[in-house]
Amino acid sequence: MTPITEVAGRRVALSNLEKVLYSASGFTKGEVLHYYATVADVLLPHLRDRPVSFLRYPDGPDGQVFFTKNVPPGTPDWVTTAEVPRSEGPARMVLVEDLPSLMWAANLVAEFHTHQWVAREPALADRIVFDLDPGPPATVVDCCEVALWLRERLAADGFEAHTKTSGSKGLHLLAAVRGASSERVSEYARALAVEAETAMPRLVLHRMTRSLRPGKVFVDWSQNAARKTTAAPYTLRARAEPLVSAPVTWEEVADCGDPAQLAFLARDIPPRLQDYGDLMAPLFEGGERAGVLPLS
Repeated sequence: MTPITEVAGRRVALSNLEKVLYSASGFTKGEVLHYYATVADVLLPHLRDRPVSFLRYPDGPDGQVFFTKNVPPGTPDWVTTAEVPRSEGPARMVLVEDLPSLMWAANLVAEFHTHQWVAREPALADRIVFDLDPGPPATVVDCCEVALWLRERLAADGFEAHTKTSGSKGLHLLAAVRGASSERVSEYARALAVEAETAMPRLVLHRMTRSLRPGKVFVDWSQNAARKTTAAPYTLRARAEPLVSAPVTWEEVADCGDPAQLAFLARDIPPRLQDYGDLMAPLFEGGERAGVLPLS
């Protein structure tokens, strides 16, 4: 029988709490749920109002891993959903608005991925994102060099960039933007990726071509497309260890000389929140902090 827990007045079914999901460390589903409950105050603002895609791994990262974009079967009627535009026609997706819906979603065992727009204004992007992906033998140390260049370049156009680990091999850069379509943001992001490759041709690549990737940092600008999603800050990732997509300071980026310095596990996040708070809070602290794209 699945245990029912009351979360902020909602009855939430939480199952298989002793199940080991991360075999390398013995990290259980109960620990996954505890992690999300612990970081809820900083995670929820990054999810709220944004249609959420779930990359699910109910048997751990070594089992079946699959994306769920539409509202999953069995979703409680108190979980908020929204109709979103798709090329094949409108669809309904989940909005994780509060602690009960977060715990319900965490019980599915999933990474949380969001679009760069909110449900009430799907035609307008409010984020610009760059996914810096190193092709071995390049590492996150090389991504840091590229991130620092992009930070300065974005600042020149009036954008305040914030960065986080991807929770895998690379880094994500995000900045708040206002008054632009996803298509326009994608064009701008692509132009900056090309500029970065011109400035650092031995290090940077703006094309996805696999044969060109070894030893370079792929600046993936394509996640700005309206249909694309990016791993949310503080989400756990489906990796061998319970790694987190963790916001980091620019000092940490500048000082990084070893990939281990920018690898954060679930247990590392509460102390970081005590030290730094949410380093990505400026992304949703009001439109006055958002940049405007330069005229093309």
